[in-house]
Amino acid sequence: MTHLGYIISIALLLTTVVDCQKTERKRKPPRIKPPKPPKPPKLGKLPKPRVIEPVEPSLVTTTLPPLLPPGPPSVFRDCPRHCSCPPDHPNALYCDSRNLRVVPIIPPRIEYLYLQNNFIDSLPERSFWNATGLKWMNLDNNRITSQKVDKNLFAILNKVLFLYMARNRLDEVPANLPASLEQLRLARNQISKIPSGSFSKLENLTLLDLHHNKLPDSVFNRNTFKGLKSLMQLNLAHNSLRKMPPTVPPHIFQLFLDKNRISQIPKNYFKKLHQLTFLRLNFNQLTDKGIPNGIFNLSTLLDLHLSNNKLNSIPIFNPKLEHLYLSYNYIERINGSEICPSPIQSIAVQAHNLEAIPRLRYLRLDGNALSPPIPIDFMMCFRLLQAIVI
Repeated sequence: MTHLGYIISIALLLTTVVDCQKTERKRKPPRIKPPKPPKPPKLGKLPKPRVIEPVEPSLVTTTLPPLLPPGPPSVFRDCPRHCSCPPDHPNALYCDSRNLRVVPIIPPRIEYLYLQNNFIDSLPERSFWNATGLKWMNLDNNRITSQKVDKNLFAILNKVLFLYMARNRLDEVPANLPASLEQLRLARNQISKIPSGSFSKLENLTLLDLHHNKLPDSVFNRNTFKGLKSLMQLNLAHNSLRKMPPTVPPHIFQLFLDKNRISQIPKNYFKKLHQLTFLRLNFNQLTDKGIPNGIFNLSTLLDLHLSNNKLNSIPIFNPKLEHLYLSYNYIERINGSEICPSPIQSIAVQAHNLEAIPRLRYLRLDGNALSPPIPIDFMMCFRLLQAIVI
């Protein structure tokens, strides 16, 4: 290539570069429009804030709390998973307050069983097949119903001495109770029935607690408590009684009938109760007419409760009575000469003889229409009185 050819080639190259630059200048960069700002909402059309109302938890729930986690492994291989078997008490099984729904299989070595404060609703025979040596059963505060107590259960548990089933859902006294029983606690259920012969074989029973149930007068007859030859305490408080039960066991020490609607006591009702020591009739409908003269003149009676009734006067009582409760009645006056079991003059003469002086030591009369002072004849009669509340 000649010198002239080089010059021509360079000229053509420069021409091409200039044309490209002109073309680039003619092209304009695209304009990017900025986004339009949102229009402000018109007044009156502002969106309403979302209000979340608090929801109160339901007081009644059908769900039950979960089972408590199992404790540490036991030295006893037969110990139920959710129970405790202390090594120093090999004959005791603690399954209380574990949120249990069912009774676990009770090992044959167990004599003391604690199942209170759970959600158990039945007592199946299969759970107790091997527990023939049980002596103590605490089933308080569960959901056991009469219909879900196996009829043959107590044929297996024929050595039980103490049976606690308070705060459940029983509507009648359990059937076929073992003759070995010494204490039967059925308080705070819904019991309105006592099947015939329920207590006929319980010759060893010393305590029967049926308070806070729904027992009416029609449940009781002269044979209801037949067979209870050893009974010392009978608790029928907080039921629906309008009159005294026809009969009570003759060897009873304590009789509790508070919170019923009893209006009168039959004449000579306590005549055959030669060991009655404590009698409670608070919160009833007793009037002076409903209390036969001398009905409380029992030499064994030491503690008499007649508060919250409709009495207008202090009833006659035995000189050996030590505690008398008459709060919240309609008593307006105290006549010491009428109440005193012996002539006041003879008591004064025999002041040195404690056997001749009435033993009343504590008297409550608050809530009546009385005002101090206490009549002097009353104080002269009851010389051992240590406290009186008006």
